[in-house]
Amino acid sequence: MGPHMWAGRLPAAWMGVLMPELIVLAVIVFILFTGFRVATQYQRALVFRFGRFIRVQGPGLFWLIPLGIESATKVDMRVLTDAVEPQEAMTRDNVPIQVNAVVWYRVVKPDLAIIEVQNVRNAVVQVSLTTLRNVIGQHTLDEVLKDREKLSSLLKDRVDQMTEAWGVEIENVEMKDIEIPDSMQRAMAQEAEALREKRARLIKAEAEFEAAMKLREAADQIMKSPAALELRRMQMLTEVGAEQNTMTIVMMPSEFVEAARAIASRT
Repeated sequence: MGPHMWAGRLPAAWMGVLMPELIVLAVIVFILFTGFRVATQYQRALVFRFGRFIRVQGPGLFWLIPLGIESATKVDMRVLTDAVEPQEAMTRDNVPIQVNAVVWYRVVKPDLAIIEVQNVRNAVVQVSLTTLRNVIGQHTLDEVLKDREKLSSLLKDRVDQMTEAWGVEIENVEMKDIEIPDSMQRAMAQEAEALREKRARLIKAEAEFEAAMKLREAADQIMKSPAALELRRMQMLTEVGAEQNTMTIVMMPSEFVEAARAIASRT
């Protein structure tokens, strides 16, 4: 067999020997590449190996052992907003009201949010709902209407205490709408009207009292100086004369007034 025949058969032999190895290598490379995962900036991935929690990965590119050995569960780390559906509650003074709220929260420990609770969003909403009803029942209607910021802060603190074990931090809880019965609305309107009328009467009485005190002080000052009384009379004549009217004024000397007062005191 010549040299040219060996040169044609040798590459084919090599290919026959290397083909299985290349196939195995390609399969291994493919399997390794299937283990890459990506978590976005606002996500964290919990890695489980044979069902056991191993680590938290992300954000960015990370690698898992393929073939089902390791798996990843992603958790959203952004602020989440959920509405608490309208709830009928009874205040401490036995007034039925309907209240709804909004809760803002974020997951700060993704491992607890997945391992310790089945559905963290539903759990937060249910805790907020029950806490809202309990807080309303501990306050009167006036407190609920006037101190909404105080009640919202109290709701936040109580809900945050319960969700801390789930790795959730409550950002804020706000009551949106408070609906009260129509009969109570009419009663509150009548009460507000009565309070406004009371305030108006008090202001008017205070004004009259202050005016009387000023008149008394003016009378005392005039009694100390008879000339002041004459000046006051002249001022009144000037004010009356400045107006166009047909009023007739009869002036009497002050001595006549004093004489009449002395005669009246003797009798």
